[in-house]
Amino acid sequence: MSTDSRGRDRDRDRGEWTESVVSIRRCAAVVKGGRRFSFNALVVVGNGRGQVSWGYGKANEVPPAVEKGVKDAHKQMKSVQLKGTTIPHAVVGRFGAASVLLMPASPGTGVIAGGAVRAVVEAAGIKDVLTKSFGSTNKLNLVKAAIQGLGQLRTKEEIARLRGVQI
Repeated sequence: MSTDSRGRDRDRDRGEWTESVVSIRRCAAVVKGGRRFSFNALVVVGNGRGQVSWGYGKANEVPPAVEKGVKDAHKQMKSVQLKGTTIPHAVVGRFGAASVLLMPASPGTGVIAGGAVRAVVEAAGIKDVLTKSFGSTNKLNLVKAAIQGLGQLRTKEEIARLRGVQI
């Protein structure tokens, strides 16, 4: 479990699903009596065995925003092809101006990734991977790019079956 600067848990386990809060942002609306604050939360959810998704929730308090993000994430779960503890091949995921390069790594390398991409990769259950992000540093777009890249992964067997050839 990782902790933030205030010592609170940022990752939570709910049965088989792992929730990781990537960012919490505060929005202020100026009203007659002062400022009214609302919060939005970007959450990554995964089972550690090839299922991963992201969710975005907005509410007047932080915990309900996180809960809404988790609920949103469960609605759009995606499967990821794994090869042991790493990924089958190098891939580039793109979303908006954000690009994320994901490369397989040998066992024992660990997860070499920044905060937003690290949350996605760990939630998917990938233990050894090298990543590099290019372009935008927007956390939401980096998460979307990483998941889009993971969705492009195919195993040798799957490609052979699709092409109708023998390995």
